[in-house]
Amino acid sequence: MKIRNGRISALAALALAASMALTACGSDSEGGDSGDGGGGDVAITMLPKNLGNPYFDTSTAGAEKAADEFGGSIDEVGPDAASPDAQVPFINTAAQQGVDALIVSANDPEALCDALDEASSAGTKIVTFDSDTNPECRDLYINQATSEGIAKAQVDLIAEQIGDEGEIAILSAAANATNQNAWIEMMEKELADNHPNIELVDTVYGDDDDQTSFDKTAALLQSHPNLKGIISPTTVGIAAAARYLSTSEYKGKVALTGLGTPNQMRDYVKDGTVTAFALWNPGDLGYLAAYAAQALVDGDISGEEGDTFEAGDLGEFTVGADGVVLLGDPFVFDKSNIDDFDF
Repeated sequence: MKIRNGRISALAALALAASMALTACGSDSEGGDSGDGGGGDVAITMLPKNLGNPYFDTSTAGAEKAADEFGGSIDEVGPDAASPDAQVPFINTAAQQGVDALIVSANDPEALCDALDEASSAGTKIVTFDSDTNPECRDLYINQATSEGIAKAQVDLIAEQIGDEGEIAILSAAANATNQNAWIEMMEKELADNHPNIELVDTVYGDDDDQTSFDKTAALLQSHPNLKGIISPTTVGIAAAARYLSTSEYKGKVALTGLGTPNQMRDYVKDGTVTAFALWNPGDLGYLAAYAAQALVDGDISGEEGDTFEAGDLGEFTVGADGVVLLGDPFVFDKSNIDDFDF
């Protein structure tokens, strides 16, 4: 079994389609029609929001581990910048190649649907992970945790760190990112219902770009001199914000939490810039997404509510309403445990 992990830029997408058209699994050799319970290796294309993002590097590594276990191949492709339009050529290429399954973290809930529908019509199984499309545009969504659970974990952390009162702001990713907007909506509700003394004064967008997120952090602190805390529900954003805070006058005065990876945040936790933050294991998320894709391709499940499948070391999972499979609850990282993790 060969693992292919080619990181392909947006500029190369059309060239890829011309040079590799119809050479992947799904041609006349092995594996095209996969409803027969599996015939040959499962060929999967993995399309994160953007390449060069440590979060997605980890999720792809998890998918590769799963593919190695069940006998499949992973091709990681994607744009350099997180935008819906930039993902479309890669979806089209996957459909033209006839891959068995496409695993996508969507940059927009609707903008990808036409391309995904065409891929589905060509026989490709569609699995979203991390950030969903509209349910009718895919077969399954692998959800890292419920929006309510993620929102509550982040609000609870910031509330604890600022004494449950004062001004806070949110530093998000792209303004149209499905998962970010769902979490922000739930955070607003959680604040209104259970934290009346915390005021959300601003929400800004760093577009999952390090420098933009760094600059937005600086602007937030200048615009809101009484700011006591920042929530950044994006791994790029929280690391950029921590980098700014760590060398500023606000270190130790303005709390920062959100969603990050231990390897990104370790130094900032140890130097006191950040007390605690949350995340699931993105490696597990990619691992689960790959096993879900295999189960669809092999015909073990159809994506209907109540379907069950085995996901290697993670055990058995059940498909919920609207084709959603839930990984689990977010985990809180702090100084006491961060060295126990490496991703």
